[in-house]
Amino acid sequence: MYDPTVARLTYRALLGRRRAAILFLLPGLLLIIAAAVRAINGADDQVAADLLGGFALATMVPLIGVIAGTGAIGPEIDDGSIVYLLSKPVKRPTIIITKLIVAIAVTMAFSAVPTLIAGFILNGNGQQVAVAYTVAALVASIAYSALFLLLGTISRHAVVIGLVYALVWEALFGSLIAGARTLSVQQWALALAEKVTGEGLISSDVALPTATVLLVVVTLGATWFAGHKLRTLKLAGEE
Repeated sequence: MYDPTVARLTYRALLGRRRAAILFLLPGLLLIIAAAVRAINGADDQVAADLLGGFALATMVPLIGVIAGTGAIGPEIDDGSIVYLLSKPVKRPTIIITKLIVAIAVTMAFSAVPTLIAGFILNGNGQQVAVAYTVAALVASIAYSALFLLLGTISRHAVVIGLVYALVWEALFGSLIAGARTLSVQQWALALAEKVTGEGLISSDVALPTATVLLVVVTLGATWFAGHKLRTLKLAGEE
């Protein structure tokens, strides 16, 4: 279910000059802010939790997920180059799973690793804040990658839809409407982070068992449906 050639082509597409610059921008900004906050405010557990929750998990992780998830397949479908890949003797679910693995790896590398480093800069991992948010970023990376890969498979406007979900649904509606938080990858990931860190520093509106089930269902469901859509995509001349 993993094809090295498809993986290599996907990595090349995601880590091209323009996308790589965007991918490095947010982690770099997080580390700069973390260093400045530590220099000005000193080590503070609550400040560390607020910054990692408000910027790293709420903004950086979903945006990188949008770039990696949609970029793993969307441009190929848009410009028609997917036809070349689909004409090869590679099973279409294998293509999806390979691209998902690449998208997850890129999202984790550019979000979870900087989150861990920023956490140590901010408070030296006091009360396991850095580890907690790193776990949340890792888990969220998987769900976001699957969700946005699906969007890249079914829509030419995947980036716009992904940004609307990440910035409008999760950030705006999630802060105003309690019920919206139940359908938030961010809240599901926070449920795991809450279990790792000290009491009161991190909280989620979704219980851990519910969050775990929803993460698994969304990840597997999005992956299956993306494979199904690619499997039913017709090449020119196919009947």
